[in-house]
Amino acid sequence: MKTDVTFPSSGLKLAGHLYTPDGLTSGDGNPSPLPAIVVGHPASGVKEQAAGLYAERLAREGFVALAFDAAHQGESEGTPRGLEDPAHRVEDIKAAVSFLSVRPEVDPDRIGALGICASGGYVVPAAATDHRIRAVATVSAADVGRQFREGADGTQDPAVIQGMLDAAAAARTAEARGEGVGEFPVFPATEEEARALGRHAFEGWEYYCTDRARHPRSAKSFTWNSVDRIVPFEPFRFISLIAPRPLLMIVGTEAVTSHMTTEAFADAREPKRLHWIDGAGHVDLYDKDTYVTPAVAELTDFFGSRLSSPVSVN
Repeated sequence: MKTDVTFPSSGLKLAGHLYTPDGLTSGDGNPSPLPAIVVGHPASGVKEQAAGLYAERLAREGFVALAFDAAHQGESEGTPRGLEDPAHRVEDIKAAVSFLSVRPEVDPDRIGALGICASGGYVVPAAATDHRIRAVATVSAADVGRQFREGADGTQDPAVIQGMLDAAAAARTAEARGEGVGEFPVFPATEEEARALGRHAFEGWEYYCTDRARHPRSAKSFTWNSVDRIVPFEPFRFISLIAPRPLLMIVGTEAVTSHMTTEAFADAREPKRLHWIDGAGHVDLYDKDTYVTPAVAELTDFFGSRLSSPVSVN
């Protein structure tokens, strides 16, 4: 069952979809509170896309799952629209944990977090510093700061990010003059342009800009003042602090971003598991059933065993 919900995050009201197993009753009618999972969406995504798909599939397996729109995006509050602020995204995840922790159908000692793409980076610092998150999983994890600095495959010309930082600085000055908040497009304008930029650019364009998964509220542009917030962000710097709570990282063998997962995984401490999905690219794991089904099976096993009882963090 899917229920529309809202909850606060740093003074803003976030919109979410709470997925519960069929037949679940709340309050006194629910004899035993269930484990719950916060599901974060990719950068530019919304709760109706990949995050909602995973949340719905996990609810089928007996979990309470919350997919929500980040602040400044989707149906959530926050202006300017299209702001991608990593610090706020991390705070949004913690706010989602707070929301779940007081729900009658949720066991507050058995809350996990799942991050997809950029949220795979955001759940790591959230969990590293919030001991209420008892188990952490990622799917196609991306270091959004590194992606801006180096490109998805690490081969971007350094001049690119310097130019973007110049533009971000100019946009902040223009905003101070009252000229409004500048924006830049997240995706190429046409299929031809997307293909010319390589597989990763085309994957994102096809998912967000065609009937495959296009949604009217997903962000097609970011504000320029997002750039200088994103560039210094290092989501995996303190990944070792998650231990002794368990970590699962799922990634496709064909994902151009797979090096971000493997390098982060190397810095993590036990207990940890790296699970490869054969043949999957980065965006394939957002919605293609051939790849989503084995990923959900792995997540179900992971959260089912790791959230069966509270984990000590001492």
